[in-house]
Amino acid sequence: MSASAPATKAAHPLRLLAVLCALMGFASISTDFYLPAMPAMAASLHARQAQMEWTISAYLVGFSLGQLVWGPIGDRYGRKRPIAAGLVLSRAMVRDLYGPDKAGQMLSTLITVMAVAPLVGPWLGGQVLLVAGWRAIFWLLVVIGVVTGLGLATVPETLPAERRQIVPWGDLAGQYGRLLRDATVLRCASIGAAYYLGVYAYVAGTSFAYITYHHVSPQHYGLLFGAGIIGIMGANMANVRLLPRFGGARVMRWGGWMACMSGVALALAASTDFGGLWGLVLPCFVFVSASGLIVANAMAQAMAGHPAQAGAVSALLGATQYGSGMVGAALIGLLADGTPRPMGWVIGLGGLACLVPVLVKARPRSIHEHGS
Repeated sequence: MSASAPATKAAHPLRLLAVLCALMGFASISTDFYLPAMPAMAASLHARQAQMEWTISAYLVGFSLGQLVWGPIGDRYGRKRPIAAGLVLSRAMVRDLYGPDKAGQMLSTLITVMAVAPLVGPWLGGQVLLVAGWRAIFWLLVVIGVVTGLGLATVPETLPAERRQIVPWGDLAGQYGRLLRDATVLRCASIGAAYYLGVYAYVAGTSFAYITYHHVSPQHYGLLFGAGIIGIMGANMANVRLLPRFGGARVMRWGGWMACMSGVALALAASTDFGGLWGLVLPCFVFVSASGLIVANAMAQAMAGHPAQAGAVSALLGATQYGSGMVGAALIGLLADGTPRPMGWVIGLGGLACLVPVLVKARPRSIHEHGS
């Protein structure tokens, strides 16, 4: 089997699909569950709005840096043993099993299925808050983590020994530097980072913008947040249909334009209070829906030229995405003024930044680059 060929396994068993969805969704679940409780937590802990929003940034610090370590470990030792790292190796397993275009379709399918969890998450968090208080939300997360951990026993190995790549630990930084010199990897990492700057500004900012500023109940907040997840699911399903006809690079550019225009519209609405609550909800819906055209395609396009380093590429993009998300959430806390303006400004900035990699013309890889 050549180094560039995907594994020959034809399809995911339903059980593997379920475990991969749970692993890929755990990052979102870990934050989405307690979003409706953030104002109540701030009051209970005598904390400022900014301090609560920084909890999301703190979570993302560990999550983004950890991926840079676990990705190369997965390339060296296979996916099964270190799969508890979750998101980064789940995406690499998809690349092990499928070629670049099919991988984009499968990632979209996985993202669509796993979107049910964050769709339910804020609503369920609001209900738990109402019945048992905010501390019970974190105990529920413990239970979800244990169940997901038990499911790991059913995950097969997808990277055979002959396709594993051993990179000296001292050369990890050099490996990531070489990957970033690939124009396609750099472009995909850039649009992902720009987009996630806005996404986590949305995650950190909407609970205060909706609940505190516009007086939405924590229970109804979950419904508004969930509407965005429905948009992501719809865009991912559209992505599956668009990919065979237009290709991942073009569809990803459309997603970048979608994020840019909705982000700018949100910044204007937040600055002027135009449309009130719905002036925020509608552009937020469009912005987060762009995920369905950006995230899976960016990952699949970046991994396509480096199948032997799929774990490292997935780690690199994941670290840049969630590292940028950490900055977005931190900016919301830093600029917090009791209004939705900081959220709108940071999301608008992220949308505008999506244009930079979108406007850079793609350079086709040579046959040698495809085999790297």
